[in-house]
Amino acid sequence: MSSTDPVSVSDARDQLASIIDRARIEHEPVFLSRRGRRVAAVIDSDDLEPLIELAEDMADIRAAEASREEMRRTRIEPTPWNQVKADLGLV
Repeated sequence: MSSTDPVSVSDARDQLASIIDRARIEHEPVFLSRRGRRVAAVIDSDDLEPLIELAEDMADIRAAEASREEMRRTRIEPTPWNQVKADLGLV
């Protein structure tokens, strides 16, 4: 079995410990399938954490880009940082 071949969910029930070990040792996701379609993946938690951080960073980048685009479209000037701090009572 290739590391990219999915494991059926029914087989995964009997092989859960070995599937977890495989994901942890090979640092590759083990895909689970149902009726021939991938439905889930088992991934080592140490490999997942950086992916979550990257996804969060990308969401922040996209939100910043959307804000800049809205400012360009509406021609609204950004609020200076010193004004934001003053408005929040941080100065």
